[in-house]
Amino acid sequence: MRFKDVFSIIGPAMVGPSSSHTAGAVRIGRVARHILGDLPEKADILFYGSFADTYRGHGTDLAVVGGLLDFDTDDPRIPSSLAIAERLEMDIRFIEGKGQFPHPNTAKIVARRGDREISVVGASIGGGNVEMLGINEFDVKFTAMYPTLVLFHNDRPGMIADVTRVLSRENINIGHMSVDRKGRSGEALTVIDTDNSLTEDVIREIAALATVRDVRLVDLTAARGGNAP
Repeated sequence: MRFKDVFSIIGPAMVGPSSSHTAGAVRIGRVARHILGDLPEKADILFYGSFADTYRGHGTDLAVVGGLLDFDTDDPRIPSSLAIAERLEMDIRFIEGKGQFPHPNTAKIVARRGDREISVVGASIGGGNVEMLGINEFDVKFTAMYPTLVLFHNDRPGMIADVTRVLSRENINIGHMSVDRKGRSGEALTVIDTDNSLTEDVIREIAALATVRDVRLVDLTAARGGNAP
C-alpha cells in the first residue's frame, strides 16, 4: 500500500489498544454490514493468524461486532458491543479459522438477515487501514477508504461500459476497479472505488441496468449513528 499521509501510520481516532486489532477490525465489520445492507440477525466471525491468537485480549471481537452495528472506530459504545448485540438478539459466533490465510490479521465474516447471506474477507494491514480481499467467494480487492460501489451482476459484454457511462455523466471519478466472475456469462462481481459520494438516484439507475442483480454502497467516509442507544 502506498504511503498517503501520516494518519496512515499513526491510525485514526479510535477506541481500543491497537489500530490493527481494533480500528481495522471495526472497518472490516462495517464493510460486511454495508454489503448486507442491514443489521445482521446472525454472524459467524472467523479469525485467522494473529487475530485468532489474540482477539479476546485485544478486543478484536468487540471491534468487529461494533462494526456490524455500524459504529465508527472512535464510538464509545465499542467496549459494550457484545452486550448491545445480545440486547438486539444478534446471534454471534467466534471461530478460530483453519488453513491458509493471506495476512496475519485476517477475518472472514458470514452475516445473515432473513434469506440474505453475505460473506466478506478482509485484512487489517496497519494504522487502522484494511484491505478487503473477497466478497461471496469472488476475489476482489478494495480498501474501503473511499465510497465503494459493489455490483452483483451477470457477466455480459458492455456491462462495465454501461456503469462507467452513468458515473461519467454524473462527473463521478473512478479511483479503482476490481472485477471477478465465476464463468463466462455467469455470476460476476464488480467493485468500484469513487472519489465522490453516490446519490440514491445514481445507485437506483445502476441497479436498473440489464443483468444487475443487486447494488450495495460501502461508505465509511462519514460516521454513522449505529443501531443502539
